[in-house]
Amino acid sequence: MNLEIICVGNELLIGKILNTNAQWLSKHATAVGIAVKRVTVVADEVEETASAIREALQRKPQFMITTGGLGPTLDDKTLESIAKALNRKLGVNAKALQMVKEKQEARARERGTGKVELTQPRIKMATIPEKTEPVHNPVGTAPAVRADLNGTILIALPGVPSEMEAIFEETIAPLFEQASGGDAFYEKSIYVDGIMESTLAPLIDIVMQDNPRVYIKSHPKGKEGKPHMEIHFSIKGKEAENPEEKLQKAVVQLSGLIEKSSGKIVSSA
Repeated sequence: MNLEIICVGNELLIGKILNTNAQWLSKHATAVGIAVKRVTVVADEVEETASAIREALQRKPQFMITTGGLGPTLDDKTLESIAKALNRKLGVNAKALQMVKEKQEARARERGTGKVELTQPRIKMATIPEKTEPVHNPVGTAPAVRADLNGTILIALPGVPSEMEAIFEETIAPLFEQASGGDAFYEKSIYVDGIMESTLAPLIDIVMQDNPRVYIKSHPKGKEGKPHMEIHFSIKGKEAENPEEKLQKAVVQLSGLIEKSSGKIVSSA
């Protein structure tokens, strides 16, 4: 099972905002056995976003998630972009409108204010492509939106991290867990001093050949003349297949080879 992520926002492209949504989604999808194949960042422009969605659909991922652009302002154009990409009309969805209304009424009660008016910006958040479903947002006002597209499930999430994370935990994580069939992701890192990456590379090759399901990646973190390395081990599998044992076997083997090459294991995580 694989996933593509499309993050929408000019603020991401100009470097004003760090794209923490992509990192968070990638980590949590991977943890439940879904492989992230691509992360794309596009501007708040209808054709740019629609083009990215069409291109991703051609690759036929099982899942696609967009983040950002579901709010009430003029630059929130993701739903319009999805409609364009799918060649569908936009329209006010009664279920989505009720979600927006209930959130506004709840906030009005908290503040002790009067009757809620469904202004045009609020109606905009309930205007979604035809043949799609609104998804409950437990934190914010704008519903997420789901479309089932010939083998790909597309879910549009808000860009506000607290809202995006809450919807993921409530709705998407159970969907991912079911789709992955019980696969999970296991990882471990060791930190090494005194060995250059060029010396380490053939040792990693040996261990990966001996442990074909384990992926090993080195990450240099030291300075010139003072090598310090993080070595990251990962494996995906079902608990019944003992993936953690396979992972630990690779860690022990590589640690021994490093020590024979005068490297020093300084810590693990």
